[in-house]
Amino acid sequence: MASVVAKVYRSQMEESIHRGAWVIVDAEGKIAASQGDPYLRTYFRSAAKPIQAVPVIETTAAEHFGFTDAELAVMCASHSGEPEHISTVIAILNKLGLDYQALRCGVHPPRNQRSLETLIQSGKAPNQLHNNCSGKHAGMLALSLFHNWDLDRYTELDHPLQQMLLTYISEFCSIPQDQISLGIDGCGVPVYGMPIYNMALAWARLADPSKLGLQRAKAVRRITQAMRSHPHLVAGSLQFTTDLMQAYWKHEIAAKSGAEAVYCLALPDRGWGLALKIEDGSSRAVAPVVLAILDKLGYIGDSTILERYRPLLIRNHRERVIGEITADLSEAKFERVVNQ
Repeated sequence: MASVVAKVYRSQMEESIHRGAWVIVDAEGKIAASQGDPYLRTYFRSAAKPIQAVPVIETTAAEHFGFTDAELAVMCASHSGEPEHISTVIAILNKLGLDYQALRCGVHPPRNQRSLETLIQSGKAPNQLHNNCSGKHAGMLALSLFHNWDLDRYTELDHPLQQMLLTYISEFCSIPQDQISLGIDGCGVPVYGMPIYNMALAWARLADPSKLGLQRAKAVRRITQAMRSHPHLVAGSLQFTTDLMQAYWKHEIAAKSGAEAVYCLALPDRGWGLALKIEDGSSRAVAPVVLAILDKLGYIGDSTILERYRPLLIRNHRERVIGEITADLSEAKFERVVNQ
């Protein structure tokens, strides 16, 4: 039930295609637009992070520890391991009285090339702080410490923290817990499998939290505001998510990537959430498809920021342009009025 959503051209010939599905839903669960199967099941991956950060505020842990919006933003991040990311995660840990060794996210080198080169030149090895999920894990430690829960096993499914987060995901996505497929994410915590429709519904509630109750709505608004105010902390330099939130800042769009080409958006001016999955897991198709959908909906972004994505060029090893990736929305269905 996947649809061709992007095509890859080398010179003038179509060389490859990417199939996928996407759906836009309002906060009441009504579908506004879709392409492919809106009930395609996949894992939420890191696009779930903003929802996982909501209880940091709703439980008053954020107030207790004095977390800033920058620190909340990095809790939602899949960051590039740049100095600003590292220092912000350290600031969270300092407020908790912990060091980086408390993080159970594992270790990988920083994704930002300049940061990686600096680390190599310094002769130092990467540590947990460089993991793109270190901010999320710092937020998990904050919740565990606030509730006086065990800090050593906070990543385990049977831990009270993970049970709390599973409840939040179930409620935001309107899907019973026993219908959520549970796996293990790259950083070692549970990951949630469900239809992309339910992911879009959760993001619609991030866009329009007015029906969630006063306390939860307040928490959601602070999370999305933190993301929009600090887009670099949510992703990093030369990252599509950072560029998208900066380019569409007038529309107050919040965005988050997930591994295996999952992508979600909150469109507050319409109260809509979007969830996209590229079937083969290739993230190279994400930006052209997302931007084509926003164009179709009438959103206008900063052309100087988006220039490198329009079109998304393919270069050879000599930096010569030899092709491009374009979106294909020919099979999309728009149930609501476009350009509202």
